[in-house]
Amino acid sequence: MVSSPSPAVPTPEVRPTLWSPFTYSVFRAIWIASVVSNIGTWMQNVAGVWLVTTLTTSALLVALMQTATSLPAFLLSMPAGAMADLIDRRRLLLFTQGFMAVVALLLGGLTLLGEISAFGVLALTFVLGIGAAINAPVWQTVTVELVPRQILGSAITLNGVSNNIARAIGPAIGGAIIAYYSPGWVFLLNAVSFLGTFAVIYAWQRTADAPTGPAENFTGALRAGMRYVQYSPAIYAVLFRTFAFSFGASAMWGLLSVVIARRLHLSSGSYGVMLSWLGAGAIAGAFLMGRAGNRLNFNQRVLLGSLVFVGTNVALALAPSVYWLYPVMFLTGIAWLMTMTSFSTTVQLNVPKWVQARVVSVYMLVFQAGLSFGSVVWGELADRTTLQVALLATAAWMLLSMLLAVPFPMRSGENLNLEPADHWPTPTVEGSIDPDDGPVVVMIEYEVALPDQPAFHLAAQQLTRLRLRDGSLRAGVFTDVAHATRITEFFYVATWGEHQRQHHRFTKEDLAIEAQVLQFHAGPEPPRVTHFLAFPKSINIEVPTTYGAMESPQ
Repeated sequence: MVSSPSPAVPTPEVRPTLWSPFTYSVFRAIWIASVVSNIGTWMQNVAGVWLVTTLTTSALLVALMQTATSLPAFLLSMPAGAMADLIDRRRLLLFTQGFMAVVALLLGGLTLLGEISAFGVLALTFVLGIGAAINAPVWQTVTVELVPRQILGSAITLNGVSNNIARAIGPAIGGAIIAYYSPGWVFLLNAVSFLGTFAVIYAWQRTADAPTGPAENFTGALRAGMRYVQYSPAIYAVLFRTFAFSFGASAMWGLLSVVIARRLHLSSGSYGVMLSWLGAGAIAGAFLMGRAGNRLNFNQRVLLGSLVFVGTNVALALAPSVYWLYPVMFLTGIAWLMTMTSFSTTVQLNVPKWVQARVVSVYMLVFQAGLSFGSVVWGELADRTTLQVALLATAAWMLLSMLLAVPFPMRSGENLNLEPADHWPTPTVEGSIDPDDGPVVVMIEYEVALPDQPAFHLAAQQLTRLRLRDGSLRAGVFTDVAHATRITEFFYVATWGEHQRQHHRFTKEDLAIEAQVLQFHAGPEPPRVTHFLAFPKSINIEVPTTYGAMESPQ
């Protein structure tokens, strides 16, 4: 059986390299299995797109293959992320791998029997995408469990290499099978390719996470994930940049087969070779990033990747021969890996473990939304005008999207300490409180000298953001009109259980913001903390209270 040892931090004297994650046996086994599975996936992608290309004359239907793959992620990413944070990730992975194998087997059988149409391929590709959408958030977060934080960036890059090794090999194999046999055999081989991953995950002895408070329900977990993103500037900056990039990049993925078949009048083999050049470039990009990583920050990497995609779309629109496109696709592969690993690494380094799958799912939702929406827009534009006009318009979009680096800079989280601080004392209570009882109001009283109050309020704004991020429905700071130096911070939480979870969500990195607020407290004793529970008690609803009991904060 494959065990999951606790990752050890690399020796400080030894600088982590791209290969450091391979020293962890579970990561190595899962990575090898993922290469095999990814090869099957890329064979399937080529076969599916080419099959639709031969079954219809509509460029829109061909572009909708990208939408059929991406749309399930758009619809299911958030629920999948919540499931990945709430239930056993190993069992979820076993389910998704088995589900996708069955769907690929059905698609292969129908194709070999000649009972498939363009709409049938789109429908089953969509169903296969459902399995991939549920699988993706948990697969991303598993990497965090297999390697230490110091080499997470290298592990994410290697996951990109896995996909791009498959991109380099899979399309060529898929194109050859299509040319000599049938796309149906490609779909069957993809079904078989899931077995390696299923076997490795089955053998993985994952250590379950210790409970850190009352269990979350599904709806509450979804809300908590959305709140975390809403009040995390580093995360929503990545999301804006991700959507802009994926919306523009979707034209290359959605219309490349049309360029090969309709503009250059070439075969499926040429399409497979083109994707192989993309994959080869991405593999080369992994090694180049090892050198460029210390010279280029995430902003610069994304800007450079976007600039390359400007040239890519211009070349796809105007290049007179496929031989011009080979080096372009190689550079595009480098840019794709560099940009996508920058997005993914930034997200995963800026979120704590308790909400990681949910935040990753939001990132993937935004990414897939850009691909899905972009595929429809650029495909429709190609049908209504010309292929060249659509590709040149995409190049203009990519150029304009680079301006987002000014209002939405990306921040590296490599040095953040996102372990739970667990420094808040457990409040003393009389009697028993059910985790579903609520709402709860927490009040913290400070004594702040008048000259210090402007600076205190600036620091308190950041602390308020953390309260809202970690589960509060409302939060704020008020001054006592009878005592000008007495300031009360309050935050309002739906249930007692949610407040207990807040205790474990406050990270060691957040301690610095809390310390900035506490430095202004001038009282002889620490700030006084009081907890108020709604009376009468209620379950997950806000109950108005009378004036004599407690005023509801506005």
